[in-house]
Order: sequence, then structure tokens, then C-alpha cells
Amino acid sequence: MVNIELKNAVKNVLDQLAAVMSQISEKDFKKPIDTLNNATVGQHIRHTLEFFTCLLDGYINGVVNYDKRNHDKGIETDKSQALTTLSGITSFIEKVDENHYFKLEADYGIDMELTSSIETNFNRELAYNIEHAIHHMALIKIGIQAICPHVDMPANFGVANSTVKYNKSQSA
Repeated sequence: MVNIELKNAVKNVLDQLAAVMSQISEKDFKKPIDTLNNATVGQHIRHTLEFFTCLLDGYINGVVNYDKRNHDKGIETDKSQALTTLSGITSFIEKVDENHYFKLEADYGIDMELTSSIETNFNRELAYNIEHAIHHMALIKIGIQAICPHVDMPANFGVANSTVKYNKSQSA
């Protein structure tokens, strides 16, 4: 069975991304940002969403390989396409009930192909994708603050839950 807390955490992360995306203009979505080495908000969102789509493909096909992302320019330059992709991911995750087991493939070679195959499961990869998304959300937050500070960011956008809990314990 898929862990309900993980599903809720994914929904929270994707809802936060959607809330922020809805507030920025199409122009700002694809604007190169100096503080992000000229990357765009759209590129970070595309990267984040494609990790989720790789996971969903792996769930269906039995192998997930994050190295073989599509790098879909449409997702990183068209905010409505990114929102549609995000919505599709949310729908899929809401419907998944079985903690399906499959293989994770990764190529750790630089000068030659060194593909490793590792046993994994949907819950484990969902947890990984949550942490990966939060990491990129922190970068997205920096970028948005640099180019459109008027955006109302969710309180803990780009902050890991463990950090949120730690900060609360320090202020208590």
C-alpha cells in the first residue's frame, strides 16, 4: 500500500508549486535569473516535474531512470503546460494505491557508461522525489525573490519538514 503520509506530502509540495506558479507571469517564468546562474524558474519547475514523471513511468514500466528525462522545453517555457503536467502528476498519485516494486537505473560514469540497477519501490522513490522537489523549490524561491518579490510565497516553501520542525522546537 502506498504510504498516505507520502501522498499527502506530495500533494502539499505540488500545491505549493502551483500556488507560486499561478502568481508569476509567463515572462518571469522563463526569464534567466542572475542569482541562479541564468537558469529560469521554468527550468527548475520542469526539472522537478520530470523527476515525478520519470517515477510515474517507472511505476508503469518497471524501471525508473531519472537520467533519461525528456528535458521538455515546453514545460520550462509554457507555464500552462507546466501546470497541466503538475495536475497530471497529482491525479496519478492520488489514484495509486499499490506500493509497486521496480528497478532504479542510474548511470554514475562520467567518461563511460556505468549503469547501476537497484531494487526500489514507489514509496521510497516518492520520498526521494519529495526531498528533490523541496531542494529545487528552495532555488525557485531565491529566483522568484530576485525577479518578482511581490509573489506571496507559502510559509515553508522550499524548506524540508525536518527543518520546519527543528525551527519550531527552537522557538518553543
